[in-house]
Amino acid sequence: MQTATLTPYFVADGDAFVPNAIAQGGWGPTLGGHVIGGLLARAIDAERADPELLPVRLTVDMLRRVATEPVRVRAEVVRVGSRMQAIDAAMIQHDEVVGRASALYLRRGEQPGEAAWSTPIELPPLPREPAEFDDAMPMFVKPYGREPGVGSGMVWQHDGPRYAWVREVRELVAGEPNSPFVQAALAVDVTASLTGFSTSGLGFINADYTLTLCRLPEGPYIGMAALTHYSEVGLATGTASLFDTRGPIGTGVTTAVANPHFGKRTFVRGSEATAH
Repeated sequence: MQTATLTPYFVADGDAFVPNAIAQGGWGPTLGGHVIGGLLARAIDAERADPELLPVRLTVDMLRRVATEPVRVRAEVVRVGSRMQAIDAAMIQHDEVVGRASALYLRRGEQPGEAAWSTPIELPPLPREPAEFDDAMPMFVKPYGREPGVGSGMVWQHDGPRYAWVREVRELVAGEPNSPFVQAALAVDVTASLTGFSTSGLGFINADYTLTLCRLPEGPYIGMAALTHYSEVGLATGTASLFDTRGPIGTGVTTAVANPHFGKRTFVRGSEATAH
């Protein structure tokens, strides 16, 4: 399926990006965290000095709620070396910085002969795609967790392992195919929900997220497996492992704060269509 057939998240207007309604997140009339990170990643990647430099880390800070109104994004190179490049970016709305990101690029090189040990993870098979993706849903997310017919609510709303396959089905900016880096930046925001569920629902809202990569994703799907959730005094951190159909590509990390108003919610808009 071509992403151009669905409504894009944004339309460029000079140096501004005008959001369509689909860019709204699941918690009110504000932009979703995934599109904030996507625009910041897009701006950062435009400053890459060399195609042999790989984005190995992207950290996105959501400094305040971003209204579903035009935004501007600027990026600047912090440092360039023979094997690295550091780039920062900021999202601006009404002359105020509402989001920011920092990224690190490292130069590709020769792979050592032996691999270090890592926790083995096996993801569920790829989901069956619908005949047509729903233009009212921001992305296609297939969650896995609670066994069918056991309990009630969202399949992640259980005391056990949680997984997902995520596919972006629309362009971030109209007329521009999503790059693999932007694709990963859009998907990794799901880390917060994937790792933050308990048996009573989703009790935390994330303030940031970090994407780490050892290589760029191949193909339209990014798989995610929840690794950890640690929380105390209303603060939480979660980590997830990221895959494509060829194997591991990196990790997602998020920090979050408890919000009692969110406890009864099941999941962000965009996954509810495949949640039950």
